[in-house]
Amino acid sequence: MMRKILALLLTLSLIMCMGCNTPEKKETTETTKDDSLLIGLSFDSFVIERWTRDRDVFVSTANELGAEVNVQSAGGDVPTQISQIKYFIEIGVDVIVIITADAVALADVLKEAKNKGIPVVCYDRLVMNAGADLYISFNNESVGRQMAQAICDNVPDGGTIVEIMGPDSDYNVAQVMNGFDTVCEEHSMNISLKCNCDNWKPELAYDFVNENFEEISKADAIMCGNDALAGEAIHALAERGYAGSIFVTGQDGDLEACQRVVEGTQLVTVYKPVEKLAILAAEYAVKLAKHEPLGETDLFFDGTQDIPYIAIEPSAVTVANIDEVIINSGFHLREEVYLNAG
Repeated sequence: MMRKILALLLTLSLIMCMGCNTPEKKETTETTKDDSLLIGLSFDSFVIERWTRDRDVFVSTANELGAEVNVQSAGGDVPTQISQIKYFIEIGVDVIVIITADAVALADVLKEAKNKGIPVVCYDRLVMNAGADLYISFNNESVGRQMAQAICDNVPDGGTIVEIMGPDSDYNVAQVMNGFDTVCEEHSMNISLKCNCDNWKPELAYDFVNENFEEISKADAIMCGNDALAGEAIHALAERGYAGSIFVTGQDGDLEACQRVVEGTQLVTVYKPVEKLAILAAEYAVKLAKHEPLGETDLFFDGTQDIPYIAIEPSAVTVANIDEVIINSGFHLREEVYLNAG
């Protein structure tokens, strides 16, 4: 009888211990989840080739630093991107990183985020008057200067240039054009035509060249705001037998642009080390999420106030240095770059 009583008491004791352990395990799981950092990353769109590389490197770096990343794409639509930012605010992300679709229209919603205590990072493109906690990009004026210098090295002073740019709503466009026009003025270059392509749609560059071909055919060079626009401009030229006879510039170091450089249909692509930008942006985003100091940065006036600013220098890539800059750095493989070069 005594053995049965002892066995019963032992069983009851084990059951009570199991019941006591269950809440501890659940509480530990919740604490781990609550302590993790969440970054809201909103892209304008993925129309531009480089953005998928930026996304992958940023997410990978943030994950290594212990942060999760909620990635959204607005498809080039400003109201959609505003809704995405509001969603990030509602779910209480620790920091918002934005590749903006509009340099002005998103200022109010980003101020709303900041008022809720959520730091904001403007990645690659600035949102004016938003008081962002960090603006991290490339030196865009240098991009423009390097494009112009490549043209001026190949075209005598007083030559004729056509400009096919991105949208006015992208503040980077103004910065790039400021650098480009400054160098062109020093060489007395004539700008015969200008075009802004909404949402960076490449097909608009193709249409513009076709619609204005008579005048464009007389130009010495076409300045294109990025490699996607350059590709479609060259496509239009090629259909009329003019590819390679008019100098064309671009930026981003896209694979197809590098192929065109070695083939001789594109003069230059300004390479921007996006991996470096994405890694730094992720590191600084985590710092802001943890409310840690950024350390020493430059300052940039956003139209209302000076904000922390980090700029990375780009490199002009031509047929003369493409092996050194693009291939040796591992940005693209040699067999890919020279695929069509014979």
